Amino acid sequence: MVSRNELKVRISQALAEEPADLVIKNVDFLSVTTGEMLHGDIALCGNFIVGTGENYCGKVEIDGAGMTAVPGFVDAHLHIESSMITPYEFERCVLPRGTTTAVCDPHEMCNVKGIEALKYFFKCANQMLMDLRVQLSSCVPATHMETSGAKLNIGDLLTMKNQPQCSGLAEFMNFPGVLMRLPEVLEKLEAFSAQNIDGHCPLLSGKELNAYIAAGIKNDHECSSKEEAFNKLAKGMRVFIREGSVAKNLHELATIINHNTVAFTAFCTDDRNPLEIAAEGHLDYLIRTAIELGVEPALAYRAASRSGAEAFALNDRGIIAPGYRADIVLLSDYRRCQVAKVIKNGQIISDESFAQRAAEPSADFSRKSIIRNQVKPNDFRIVSKTATTRVIEIIPNSLITNDLKIDLPFDGSEKNGLPEQDILKVAVLARHGVNENIGRGFVKGFGIKSGAIASSVGHDSHNICVTGTSEEDMATAVNALIEVGGGMCVAQNGKIIGLLELPIAGIISDLPFEKVADQLRMIRNKAAETGCPLDEPFLQLAFLPLPVIPFLKITDFGLVDVTKFEIVET
Repeated sequence: MVSRNELKVRISQALAEEPADLVIKNVDFLSVTTGEMLHGDIALCGNFIVGTGENYCGKVEIDGAGMTAVPGFVDAHLHIESSMITPYEFERCVLPRGTTTAVCDPHEMCNVKGIEALKYFFKCANQMLMDLRVQLSSCVPATHMETSGAKLNIGDLLTMKNQPQCSGLAEFMNFPGVLMRLPEVLEKLEAFSAQNIDGHCPLLSGKELNAYIAAGIKNDHECSSKEEAFNKLAKGMRVFIREGSVAKNLHELATIINHNTVAFTAFCTDDRNPLEIAAEGHLDYLIRTAIELGVEPALAYRAASRSGAEAFALNDRGIIAPGYRADIVLLSDYRRCQVAKVIKNGQIISDESFAQRAAEPSADFSRKSIIRNQVKPNDFRIVSKTATTRVIEIIPNSLITNDLKIDLPFDGSEKNGLPEQDILKVAVLARHGVNENIGRGFVKGFGIKSGAIASSVGHDSHNICVTGTSEEDMATAVNALIEVGGGMCVAQNGKIIGLLELPIAGIISDLPFEKVADQLRMIRNKAAETGCPLDEPFLQLAFLPLPVIPFLKITDFGLVDVTKFEIVET
């Protein structure tokens, strides 16, 4: 609500009867409503734009000659925890790159610490410089086929529904539960039917997709082909084009953006780590890459700003025009999206801006979250009745996995992998103190020749995941994570050769993002020493326990046939 006096000041500054608070002089600026490139001054009063195109004087002036102004970028869907840094460090990492608004689902931390994690994210959001919108995690746990550290029921969600930074119900990953009309699913959909409900329905089509959308779900970020994306657009869904650290859909989907679809397409990162951000960028990377792939620049910037804002009814931003929020990105190179300066809520962002923030909310409640006994090599033995085995095959740069059937070495009671054929044992170990479950199976595609890698980042319940060529190295890696309270680990010949500690809920570092990027580089290099050729081996490992992504996954309960939505034998 704006006061009468504030309105008087805005009108006076718009009329140039008094100097504007800030003026960007002599700048080219994009109109995302017409696609035109305009020229002139941009006048700001407080945190709103009050004038464009005319001549203005300002109390503070920026020379915009040679630069282009575009609206601040909106990340339509992400999990900050997947950046392995705190929300404060996340904004210090991405705000200078032009991301002024982000819509986050904190279900990673919620699966470990429940409603306390939600409260933590809202505390951070209320103090941050960027506009962090927090969605209420809809699926904690994601399914009934895994052990999480906490649960969020409808009562928990309703207590947070009216938080000022709340943007509705987060991605409804349990799409089989929607189609099966499970009571607890319908309860949540009913409670949030008047608000935004995010979607998550990879490969869903036909009548099943109709039913999912009819339940009130408005968008999807899981499209992996143009055909799937156009099918969902045609049914009225908004499609968020994702480019994360593992799931990379931008090259396939960028050219779905055209004059007809741009209002219903936006960009998101979902899961993107600080090493990738440092090397390539955040939404700025998605924009420049889309342009390189043939998307008209004006449409790429529209998708990255106004379209994402409209998806969440954030109608005060995403346009450089009078009456809109002063979230502006100044570019030194328009086509390559080279960010020179960022203005958020009318304030020029600098290192000093971050230093002046209120103290970061404490995350101490989430430490020491790994609660299970140490393991022995024999814990990874796989007893079976047959040599024929269902094997998970990873697809690099995709969350989707294949379901293979392979005959493995079998002595009548126990079977083993074939490391020489890249078929390794994989296990998921419950780590929340609820039980001592171990789900065991086999995976193809990691390419490890000697050693093991393990991680307490395991979407979405974040149990410990491990794969390797020997049971001894697998146990060594898992025990190291239990001892330090979580992280990522590489073991070889019975020794730890690489360790990245993540003490906050076992999934987040308490270090600055620059140091986390350095540690990620180190742990990747150590994984490469085992022979693993993957660019993102730990994130690839982390998505194996996600039983809502086709086709074969593994949790602490065992192998999951995602199509049948049931536990199956190894």
